[in-house]
Amino acid sequence: MNPELDRSKWSGEGEFTQRLVDWFSTQADVVFLRVEDAPSTRSDIEYNFISNEIFVLFRTEERTERYWKWGLLPAKRTVADKLMTIEKIEPLLAQEAELGPPDYVDEGMIQYLYTQHVIPPYQNKGYKLIELVRIYEVGTKSRASNP
Repeated sequence: MNPELDRSKWSGEGEFTQRLVDWFSTQADVVFLRVEDAPSTRSDIEYNFISNEIFVLFRTEERTERYWKWGLLPAKRTVADKLMTIEKIEPLLAQEAELGPPDYVDEGMIQYLYTQHVIPPYQNKGYKLIELVRIYEVGTKSRASNP
C-alpha cells in the first residue's frame, strides 16, 4: 500500500529529493509523506542550492496495556507503538545503492547533501547543483529556519 503523499508545498525541484520520496513510497511502514521547499534555497551564476524537507509518518500497532490507576484499581489503556523510527530507517537508507549513507544523522533528523556538476545543452560552462535534503518524523519542528 502506497503512503499518502503531500507535495503541495514542494516546487518539484531536486532530483535526489525525488529519489528519496520514491524510496519512502515503497516502504511498508510509511503511511504518510510530506515534501516541502525549505526557505534556505538560493541561486547564483555559479551554483544552485536547493533545500528540501521530507516529513515521514510511520505505521503504528496498537496494543492493550494493563496498569494500576491511582495505585489501587486495575485498568487498561491502548498504546500505539511505532513500527519504524528515524533511527531504524537510517541503516536501510544507507544500504540503498542509489541513496547511500546520510551525511548527518541525529536523534530526530537524517540529512543528505548531494552535489553534481550540471552543463546545460549548448553551453560550455556549467554550474554546481547542491541539494540539501533533511528528513524528519511528522510532528518534528523544521530546523531550516532556526539560526
